[in-house]
Amino acid sequence: MKWIASLAALVVIGCGADGSNGAPATVMIDGSSTVFPISEAMAEEFQREHPDVRVTVGVSGTGGGFKKFDMGETDINDASRPIKPSEAEAAGAKGIEYIELPVAFDGISVVVNPENTFVDYLTVTELNRIWMPGSTVRLWSDIRTQWPRRPIKLYGPGTDSGTFDYFTEVINGESQASRADFTASEDDNVLVQGVSGDPDALAFFGFAYYDENRELIRAVPVDGGSGAIAPSSESINDGTYAPLSRPIFIYVSTVAAERPEIQAFVRFYLENAAALVGEVGYVALPDRVYELALERFEQRITGSVFGEQYEPGTPIENLLAR
Repeated sequence: MKWIASLAALVVIGCGADGSNGAPATVMIDGSSTVFPISEAMAEEFQREHPDVRVTVGVSGTGGGFKKFDMGETDINDASRPIKPSEAEAAGAKGIEYIELPVAFDGISVVVNPENTFVDYLTVTELNRIWMPGSTVRLWSDIRTQWPRRPIKLYGPGTDSGTFDYFTEVINGESQASRADFTASEDDNVLVQGVSGDPDALAFFGFAYYDENRELIRAVPVDGGSGAIAPSSESINDGTYAPLSRPIFIYVSTVAAERPEIQAFVRFYLENAAALVGEVGYVALPDRVYELALERFEQRITGSVFGEQYEPGTPIENLLAR
């Protein structure tokens, strides 16, 4: 019975990480700055109920986080894209298997300064022209001739970011393929500050950072071929904000998953995600997805069903039910 197992786990947690009265139990999380607000909120709520457990949440970017995860330095990796084959191989080489758990929907938001009133929307083709390797776009007028002849100041996530990987893949056709002359940061708050302070700035990052800074920045609708759509909870959830909507994840080490504090935290995460995800600016997955994800965790089902197999618009529950 699950409630008996959970109760037993909590009893052990109360005695410390190793079931004794030693050091407090810990849960170590790192990775995506996009997923960070969700995991941080989960950590705060979990620790209110379980003050004897210390949960730390770092921000190294999805790729930077996987480097630590693959070395066994962390228990959980926040990821704004599926794990790469090379990252899975690196984990396997260290004897680490992983459980892939989707936790929310996100929509990568393209934003400008509120003083920029001329950019009404951008097409995927225009975004490609701006961000492609070797791009010759330097001025706003290089995109549309009626726009001002002023330099564009570009901001974006660092190359260790899963958001950078996903954006470059869907906009430029290849992950990591991008022009290099932009201001990069793994901290999305730095990008928000850059755009809010520069009338000619253009940036992209996760929806939550746009949502909580609406007074400082403006989202640009994106036309993926079916008309210009602005990012919103509704357009991200129904897939009309295409192609920049995507699921985001946590990856749990199977070694860590044998510890009672990890079991309690992951169960708490999945059982409360539907309520907490919206509070930090993301879009909750269908309830059935969280149920299937919890079953995946309880049964220790490893590997990825999202990597090479995921196509935007595919119902996530169909993938998890395989």
